[in-house]
Amino acid sequence: MEMGRSGPPKGKERGIGLFGGTFDPIHLGHLRCAQEVGEAFRLSQVIFILAAAPPHKRDRSIIATQDRWNMVSLAIADNPSFALSDVEIRREGTSYSIETISHYCRTMKEGERLFFIVGADAFLEMETWKDYPQLFTLCDFIVISRPHFDPLQAPVLQSEGFKQKDNQGNLFLHPSGHSLHLLKVTPIGISSSEIRRAAGEGKSLTYLVPKEVENYIMRKGLYRG
Repeated sequence: MEMGRSGPPKGKERGIGLFGGTFDPIHLGHLRCAQEVGEAFRLSQVIFILAAAPPHKRDRSIIATQDRWNMVSLAIADNPSFALSDVEIRREGTSYSIETISHYCRTMKEGERLFFIVGADAFLEMETWKDYPQLFTLCDFIVISRPHFDPLQAPVLQSEGFKQKDNQGNLFLHPSGHSLHLLKVTPIGISSSEIRRAAGEGKSLTYLVPKEVENYIMRKGLYRG
């Protein structure tokens, strides 16, 4: 795997994006974000990484992993550039990003380049992640920006020695040679918590989640009670 590139994959280089989350449930905002990232960075594939036991969400209950898996499968079924990984399901214990990224680094083929996709809020808290300094030495990062987001507020940009490489503040370079990109995507004000609440109240989820996912939630009675 070639290291130190600062832009989208070039030539015959194949870009792979890792998009992790609990997806409880997956919604149209997740899908649109993945689509725009894939197009902006010319990724050949965006892999949805289903978190089985996320360390930052131990304070609330999460529905069964199998149900979340089934919903993501339904949501991405018609997009050939999307895939779903069970790497964190098969691995016992807490789902740590460092272990997932390391797994994909070991399985990457020649000419493939790995991007880890993370939201702005999660990026601001990366110093709480397990072995976070190692993350930036393994792959490139794409941070999904949001209105009024200032990347310089992220402690890791200073502590890990990132250098700004453009005038807009959308590209930073790590001492390892890996890059960190900021990308603005279409703002879609949908949250999984709002969907869970609506489902619990028996309200329609139309235009919040794919129809197949809405049917699954209603059929299984998810988020009720």
